[in-house]
Amino acid sequence: MSGSSAPERVGVLGGGRMGAGIAHAFLLAGSHVTVVERDDAAAEGARGRVLDSVAASVARGTTDETAEALGGRLAVATEVDGFADAGLVVEAVPEDLDLKVDALTRAEGVLAADAALASNTSSISIDELAGRLDRPARFLGMHFFNPVPASTLVEVVRGTGTDGALVEEARGWVQAIGKTPIIVHDAPGFASSRLGVALGIEAIRMLEEGVASAEDIDAAMALGYKHPVGPLKLTDLVGLDVRLGIAEYLAGELGERFEPPALLRRMVAEGKLGRKTGEGFYLWDAQ
Repeated sequence: MSGSSAPERVGVLGGGRMGAGIAHAFLLAGSHVTVVERDDAAAEGARGRVLDSVAASVARGTTDETAEALGGRLAVATEVDGFADAGLVVEAVPEDLDLKVDALTRAEGVLAADAALASNTSSISIDELAGRLDRPARFLGMHFFNPVPASTLVEVVRGTGTDGALVEEARGWVQAIGKTPIIVHDAPGFASSRLGVALGIEAIRMLEEGVASAEDIDAAMALGYKHPVGPLKLTDLVGLDVRLGIAEYLAGELGERFEPPALLRRMVAEGKLGRKTGEGFYLWDAQ
């Protein structure tokens, strides 16, 4: 790990599974973290997710701090004014352009001029988002992976207008939270989503064509190529709706090779979204 430290105060806009994981990572690195959600109920739900995650880290012995000490650095709020003193705010709202633009512009409006703003987007163009902001030089992508506490990768996405010094700051922050950064220039799907969705889509096509069962397709990659989880099970973990949205975006940007299979569209229409609904390519206990 480098000698860099995480920002003293970090904001996370959106406290779902990803946002809670991002908050958890910065808390363990010593930051004070404020999570902003849409209303009081959502904010308390976010608090619970973060504290549960923190408690699990304490139980595993991955931190020397107590759950009480870590929780003492966590705040939740319903207004972005809570970000006024943050050195970094990470947006983690759903993968929808209009939602992200609204979230980012509201956050930027309260941040100090030298504060950093990042999006956790997995596919939306950083340059497109930056074009809606007043300070694009202080904006970049920080794409975390689900589940954040267990994942060791963060994709740092540099937009055309991103200050090179900010990229290096972000590299240090990622290292400070115990993860490995990769630096990627803005391009549709960046590196990870583009490759991951391509593999996932082909696996779904193979299942659709009856080439093999979901279990055997996944075993081919897990046992043959040492992937930690097969592409169909991973799609269940990510969410079929999320994968569909990214595939549709990439198809529009990169062509028909990313066109979502009919099976994926049908399963999403039927509400079979993966682990979060209890059924996808596998059966799960609903979360």
